[in-house]
Amino acid sequence: MTTNIRLATDADAAQMLAIYAPSVRESPISFEVQLPSEVEFQARVTTTLESLPWLVCEANGAVAGYAYAALHSSREAYQWSADCSAYVHADHRGRGVGRALYTSLFAGLRALGYYNVYAGITLPNAPSVALHEALGFVAVGVYRSVGYKMGAWHDVGWWELALREHGPVEAAPRPLGDVVGTPEWREALAEGTRLLSRNA
Repeated sequence: MTTNIRLATDADAAQMLAIYAPSVRESPISFEVQLPSEVEFQARVTTTLESLPWLVCEANGAVAGYAYAALHSSREAYQWSADCSAYVHADHRGRGVGRALYTSLFAGLRALGYYNVYAGITLPNAPSVALHEALGFVAVGVYRSVGYKMGAWHDVGWWELALREHGPVEAAPRPLGDVVGTPEWREALAEGTRLLSRNA
């Protein structure tokens, strides 16, 4: 099987939306209730890529999973912190796709100058918790009964990962366009792709 990790494009929207759909329609994993249209999903990808990575894992030409970063908050002092999300096609779970995507995503965020990344997980979700903690995330708290979906209230746990040592900051994070194509960026994508090769 040929696998690699690369930046997402508009052309990936339909396949990514198909991966995302069960989390909206069949579970509380996503707090969205209505599935976005393909056009809306494309817009999310395009908007994210203006400043932050949105990656796909491609297996034999098809999207096996995707991961992306979002600003943790719009307030200026938060600008070195990002949130992350990952979704993997049911046929590819348990094969290291999520770990590989996150490995490249976090390497990319380091290249951009980010210091922290956070993940919110609807509870219970043992596989997601295990993935994040295996990558070094530490639990920091739980929002109790913060969302109501499918006839029930749901908790969301929050996990954090320090991407680098904290110290004086000299500059704001760089926009994605300044880093894509550099050796540092190519190595970020290669880090995750190498993990896929080991699990093939």
